[in-house]
Amino acid sequence: MLLCRQYCTLFEKIFKKNEIKFERFLKICYNIVMRVTAGKYKGRILAKNPYDHIRPTADVVKQAMFNKLAFNMEGGGVRVLDLFCGTGSLGIEALSRGAEVVFVDKDTRSANLTKTNLKNLSANAIVIRASFDQALKKLSGQQFDIIFLDPPYKSGFYTKVLELIKEYNVLSKDGVVVCEHEDKYDFDKAGYTLLSTKKYGSKSVTYLTLPQL
Repeated sequence: MLLCRQYCTLFEKIFKKNEIKFERFLKICYNIVMRVTAGKYKGRILAKNPYDHIRPTADVVKQAMFNKLAFNMEGGGVRVLDLFCGTGSLGIEALSRGAEVVFVDKDTRSANLTKTNLKNLSANAIVIRASFDQALKKLSGQQFDIIFLDPPYKSGFYTKVLELIKEYNVLSKDGVVVCEHEDKYDFDKAGYTLLSTKKYGSKSVTYLTLPQL
């Protein structure tokens, strides 16, 4: 895996003017086999993703995200909401680290794939098959410390979801919303405070929190 990361760094430099090629290389390098990278289920292989519409997060990006969120994962009792969960890999990564996780996806195939991964791990978690607005309404008042937000890149859902997170009061004090998006895509942050943004090939991960009153 270390060698693979070194080659990724090399190829990123080579392909920096052609992000499509680098993104394809990342998919080949990391997503052929998806694994849990740390915690209780470290090393366990997740079910192969057979669907083109599901865009799983590469292992190297997951590791970087959870390194960034290490402080938020401390102390136990952490609650995580994985919106647009796809394969469930992000939520399962949090589950492996001891968090309580709720998975949400409108697509039946995605929800079933997440359930399959949970079953294969003998892990227990809630999977809600519903649109993001229905799910957030259902979860109203149930606060989460980390919310993963990874909708279809062309959907334009980011701002609407951020607004509903505030409306239904599902983000805890000092909680973080983690948004995966295309690198060059800018969206209205809906009054959230920008903590940081990190670029990975042709995608970026943006970390947001609600302003403290």
